Amino acid sequence: MGAQRVLVVDDDRAIRDALGRALELEGYAVELLGDGVEALARLRRSAFDVLVLDVMMPGIDGLGVVRVLRADGDRTPVLMLTARIETSDRVAGLDAGADDYLPKPFELDELLARLRALLRRAAPEPEQPDRDPVLRVGGLRVDPLARRAWWTDTELELSKTEFDLLELLVRNAGIVLDHSTVYARIWGYDFGAESKNLAVYIGYLRRKLTAAGAPALIHTLRGVGYTVREP
Repeated sequence: MGAQRVLVVDDDRAIRDALGRALELEGYAVELLGDGVEALARLRRSAFDVLVLDVMMPGIDGLGVVRVLRADGDRTPVLMLTARIETSDRVAGLDAGADDYLPKPFELDELLARLRALLRRAAPEPEQPDRDPVLRVGGLRVDPLARRAWWTDTELELSKTEFDLLELLVRNAGIVLDHSTVYARIWGYDFGAESKNLAVYIGYLRRKLTAAGAPALIHTLRGVGYTVREP
């Protein structure tokens, strides 16, 4: 099995080159580009295992790159790098289809841990012919094998992370899952108490369930975690 391929796109050459060296030392096969236009052209010619995209770039920025990829059906995991610290900016990245974000300046060890987590989540699952059947909570149905979910007759359009999170909650219906457990199971890495990733994705799920006509199914135990139960 060859080295996992990483595409790093950042208009800051110092950051780009430093990341390239660090990732190569970790055993990755790395390509470096400086803007979103180059990135999209390269991605149409070749596949990568994971992408590291800066948000602020000339031409097509990182958010634009992710939107184009997702519109084309490309589900390659994306880690966004952003110099902006406002929650709204991070949410914009996740809304565009990114899988994770990391504010600048960042620690290299954390970036490497997040890349490993994204690659683990993207790895194909072994065949499991005896997997659990469709999971149900009231009118909510989740099919782990088909990776589809419905509220009554309305199918929910879910990203990979959204589906993984919903499946985890439904499998543990009635049990409050704490933040650390969810981060470990879904992201493979506990981002700590200050991270907003989990709250953002819970918000996505709630909005999509509400739009499908579902009542409040996902409940918050403040300071502890989340649970799914019938209203």
